[in-house]
Amino acid sequence: MNETNKHEETKHSKDRKQGVWLAVAGILLLITAGVMYLTHRAVPFMMDDLWYSTNLSTGETLTGWNDVVESQIWHYNNWGGRVMTHGLLQLVLLAGETVADLLNVVVFFALGFLICKVAGVSELHCEAMGESDHTSAKRRAVVLLYGLFAASSLLLGLNANWKMSMFWQSGAVNYLYSTPLLLLFLYLYLKQLQVTEEQCHCKCAGATSLAGLGMMALGVFVGWSNENMGPTVWILSLIVMILVKKEQKKFPLWMLFGNMAALFGSVMVILAPGNFVRSGQSGEQEKGILWRMFLRGYGESKALFEYLFPTLIVLALVFVLAKALNIAIGRENLLLMLGALLSWGAMILSPHYPDRATFGTMVLLICVILSLGKKILTKRTELLLPLTGATVLIWLGGMFYLGEFLAIAWGWIR
Repeated sequence: MNETNKHEETKHSKDRKQGVWLAVAGILLLITAGVMYLTHRAVPFMMDDLWYSTNLSTGETLTGWNDVVESQIWHYNNWGGRVMTHGLLQLVLLAGETVADLLNVVVFFALGFLICKVAGVSELHCEAMGESDHTSAKRRAVVLLYGLFAASSLLLGLNANWKMSMFWQSGAVNYLYSTPLLLLFLYLYLKQLQVTEEQCHCKCAGATSLAGLGMMALGVFVGWSNENMGPTVWILSLIVMILVKKEQKKFPLWMLFGNMAALFGSVMVILAPGNFVRSGQSGEQEKGILWRMFLRGYGESKALFEYLFPTLIVLALVFVLAKALNIAIGRENLLLMLGALLSWGAMILSPHYPDRATFGTMVLLICVILSLGKKILTKRTELLLPLTGATVLIWLGGMFYLGEFLAIAWGWIR
C-alpha cells in the first residue's frame, strides 16, 4: 500500500511539474506574440512597401491579381529576380496592414515550429520536465511549447536587424515568409536520411505523381526565393540525394523532382535581367577590380563578425558543452552548417550584403543550436534549468529591442 501511494505521489509530482513547464512556456509565448503584434502595428508600410503597393509598370495603385502579374514581369526585367517573394508581397499589401500584421505573427511562429522540426526537438525525452509517460499528450505539448519559445527567443535576440527582416513588410516577405518554406523543403530531404533501405524501397514504390508535383511547386518557390538561400538549399538537397542513393540504393522520385525544380528556380532568380540592370546602377563598375574585391571581402567579414557574431557565439558555447559531454554533432547538423557557410559565402557575388540578408543563415545555425541543445538535455537532464535561464536571457534581449521601439513610438522615450 505504501509503495502504491509513493508511486501515485511521484506520478502526481511529475504531472504537476509538467503543468508548471506548460504554463510558463505558454505565458512566455503569449507575451511574445502580444509584443510582436503591437510592434507590427507600430511599424507602418514604408519605403519599398509603398512602391510595391503600386503597379510597377504603370505607377498606379494595385487593384488586383492582373496588376501583380504585370508588376512582376516588369520587376523581373528591370529590377530583380525575386518574382515569387515580391509577388507574394504585393498580395499581402493588397490585403492591408491589419491582415499583414496578424499574418506576420502567424508566420513567425510557423517558422519557429519548422525550426523545431528540423532540429528534432519533438524527439526530446527529458525527465527534468517531469514526464510520466513518454508518449503523453501533455509531455508533447510541453516540449513543443518549450521548443517554440527557444526558437522564437533566438530569432528575436540574435537577429542582426529584427525590424528590417521581420517587421518591415518588404523584408518580412523576403525573409520571414520564405524561410519556413525553405526549412520545410530541407526537412523533407533530411528526414529521408533516417529511412532504412527497406523503407526506402516501399516509399519509392508508393511514390505518387501528386507528391512529385507538390515538391516541384515547393522547389520552384524555394529556389526562386532569394539569391543566396535558394541555391544553398538546392545544393543541400543534391547532397542528401547522393547520400540516400549511396546508402539506400535508390531515392524517391519526389526528391529528384524537388531538386530539379529548385535548380530551375535558382537559375531564374540569379539570371534575371533585372539583376544586371540593378547591379549596373550600384556604381561598383566604376571602381577597379582590386577595390571591388576589397569591398566585397569587407562585406563578407562584416556579416561574419558583426551580423552573425551573436549567433556564432551561442553556437560555439553549445559546441563546447556538447564536446565536454562527448556528444556527436551529427550528420544533419553538419549539412545545416554547410548550408550556413554556403549562404554566407554566396553573397560574395553581390555588390551589397545588408544585415537582413543574413536571416536565412542565422536560421540554419539556430537549427543546429536547438538540435545540439536537445542532445545535451537528453543526456544531462539536470542542465534544463541553466539552459532555460540562458534562453530566457536571450528572450529578454529580444523583448528589450521591441519594448524600446514601442516606447519610442508611443512617446514614452524622447
